Amino acid sequence: MKFTEGYWLRSQHVREHYAAQVWEMKEVDGGMSLLVPLQATPHKGNTVNVPCLTLTFLAVGENAISVKATHFSGYDTHKPEFELTKTMQTVEVSETDDECVMEAGKLTVRVRKNPFSYSFESDGKVITTCGFRNLGYMEWDMEPSTMLPSDHYLDENRKKPYIVSELSLSAGECVYGFGERFTSFVKNGQSVQTWNEDGGTASDVAYKCVPFYMTSAGYGVLVNHSGNVQFEAASEKVGYVGFSVEDESMEYIFFYGPDLHDVLRRYTALTGRPALPPAWSFGLWLSTSFTTSYDEETTTSFIQGMKDRDIPLSVFHYDCFWMREFRLCDLDWDTRQFPDPEGMIRRDHEKGVKVCVWMNPYIAQNTALFEEAARGGYLLMRADGKGIWQTDNWQYGMGIVDFTNPQAWTWYQSKLKKLTDMGVDAFKTDFGERIPVNVRYYNGADPQAMHNYYTYLYNKCVFELLEREKGKGNAVLFARSATVGGQKFPVHWGGDCMATYPSMAETLRGGLSFAMTGFSFWSHDISGFESTATPDLYKRWAAFGLLSSHSRLHGSGSYRVPWLFDDEAPGVVKFFANLKCRLMPYIYERSVFAAETGIPVMRPMELEFQEDPAVKTLDMQYMLGDRLLVAPVFSEDGKADYYLPAGRWTHLLSGEVREGGRWYSDRYDYLSLPLYVRENTILATGACQDRPDYDYEKDLLLTWYQPEGDAEVRIAGQDGSVKAYVSAHRDGSRITVKVKGDLPGLKLRVFGMPDAEVTITAG
Repeated sequence: MKFTEGYWLRSQHVREHYAAQVWEMKEVDGGMSLLVPLQATPHKGNTVNVPCLTLTFLAVGENAISVKATHFSGYDTHKPEFELTKTMQTVEVSETDDECVMEAGKLTVRVRKNPFSYSFESDGKVITTCGFRNLGYMEWDMEPSTMLPSDHYLDENRKKPYIVSELSLSAGECVYGFGERFTSFVKNGQSVQTWNEDGGTASDVAYKCVPFYMTSAGYGVLVNHSGNVQFEAASEKVGYVGFSVEDESMEYIFFYGPDLHDVLRRYTALTGRPALPPAWSFGLWLSTSFTTSYDEETTTSFIQGMKDRDIPLSVFHYDCFWMREFRLCDLDWDTRQFPDPEGMIRRDHEKGVKVCVWMNPYIAQNTALFEEAARGGYLLMRADGKGIWQTDNWQYGMGIVDFTNPQAWTWYQSKLKKLTDMGVDAFKTDFGERIPVNVRYYNGADPQAMHNYYTYLYNKCVFELLEREKGKGNAVLFARSATVGGQKFPVHWGGDCMATYPSMAETLRGGLSFAMTGFSFWSHDISGFESTATPDLYKRWAAFGLLSSHSRLHGSGSYRVPWLFDDEAPGVVKFFANLKCRLMPYIYERSVFAAETGIPVMRPMELEFQEDPAVKTLDMQYMLGDRLLVAPVFSEDGKADYYLPAGRWTHLLSGEVREGGRWYSDRYDYLSLPLYVRENTILATGACQDRPDYDYEKDLLLTWYQPEGDAEVRIAGQDGSVKAYVSAHRDGSRITVKVKGDLPGLKLRVFGMPDAEVTITAG
């Protein structure tokens, strides 16, 4: 939120109080606490009628420092708290006449007493600072109180209280993250509100808002506030990232790398690591689309059509109108179109296809489920006490499930269990953003702060049910909304994009920003949700979609089966679906790594090549894992401009080798795109190309591209366990490979060295 009008002038809506000096310091467990007057106090006579902040620094994890500024400590909005795992660290605190210092691991917090400022430092280097007019308490739209007898007598609450903090940026420092944002990948110059809303992919409104950002200087910041956090990313003050909350206190947590991988490791250690999705979920998903008409004959024809064209299909998704119109979301099949849903699901399974169904937590009034929920007290209530909160915005008279009520939680899971008992394998947890604030929750939670937090409870409830019914490692969602911690319940997809090249590009930008906030598994609607793509766009987007962690053909008012686009489209979808299946030993092991570390499968170039200044702004290409570079084609003429970082890169499909550290511009047919293997990579590919879930360790092909010195790779099974480790060493033309574990039928190829002498040993 902007409290200034330009750099010097204050908005007349605000009465500002900025941190002026440190009055006293005391050591506390894990850190230090400072009393910070909000105006200069040169002597005791200046210490009355002075607002202060209590500023506490705590070491809550490895290279992770919590900073909490509190004005009124008795103020309680009953806001929900993110589920964080804080691990208190050993610290050293010292004080002199001029400063207070806290040392924790590689991080040092240095606080200057007068005038007030503080800095985060490591190895004697300043990382970022908070100083002149950077920390304050703001009274917004304040109505004056009075000392005279009236309704306003000593009324300190006739205002909106804000805590604001700002951290400095160095010259050229870039800011990333804030969730799945479709605006420019580099967030410098943007005002960002973390307020989830159903806004599509073409604006600054986002489905998945996360109050966390990282910068190219190697640190990240999480504002630990479940309500709307307002950021000014080099916008209100171009040399700072500012963040503010409407509250009497604010905590943020500072994570230092300096490698951005380590920032994500530390952030997800605190907020949660993603569950590992089942191997079958990485295959191609096909949807009925949103508002189309369909019945079992239609869906069967789609599944059979994919089989007839030899296109591997893993999941069939029944969207929206598997239920009856005006009865969403009562979780009952429309038996006019699907008279035998249990038998239909069984028949789908017999074809080797998993089943996903659409849902959301909104229940239309015209349903038995609404009546049952109303009787049980399972729906959000009106804030004015006049019964259940209802709206016609989406479904007639709908109510919303109150997941803060433990009985509602259990009741809702029991309704989903009826579907899993039928054989449903996964749920598309749509919506979760249209959450009102003029409501009362069962547990008394602040409805403003619950607006974003609601999606965490919603997706957790559904994911927990799937884990219980399908077993850990076999649960997967297709979720649209998220907040801090939502990465624990994969997969998420990018929402309602248009069938255009600019929308395809904005979709990728959203996914890259999302990856910078700790989410490891992400998908999008291949060819766009709204409107119908041209055959050209459909084929280009198919390549991009099938080189994402998860891949789904989905749309709004028309079907997305490839043979409806042109004669060439089925072959393109088949080609890239086959390729993804062959790449599954690599993709799945990188997914296991993501579940272990929080480092995503799809990675922005800046995350992987932080030391290369040329990659800071790149948002039309990405890394799939750490070894494959992908640059989708975003133009009708088939031209792609892309950058290869330093090193030698081998095109996976053509075998062409190119030197990095420079830009390239090429044209591609529909069966290719810039897809390069990083030098000194041992790439594991499988022998199966018609399904994603198979024994990756059998008949494995290991290809060592541009070998230099030493390289290694590990092989994971589809159960998520590591089955084998392979290490290789090159000495001239001699290649020595050691295999630890059982890899029957293993083949090894050394790319570019046809005369290599290869020795494979166990050990």
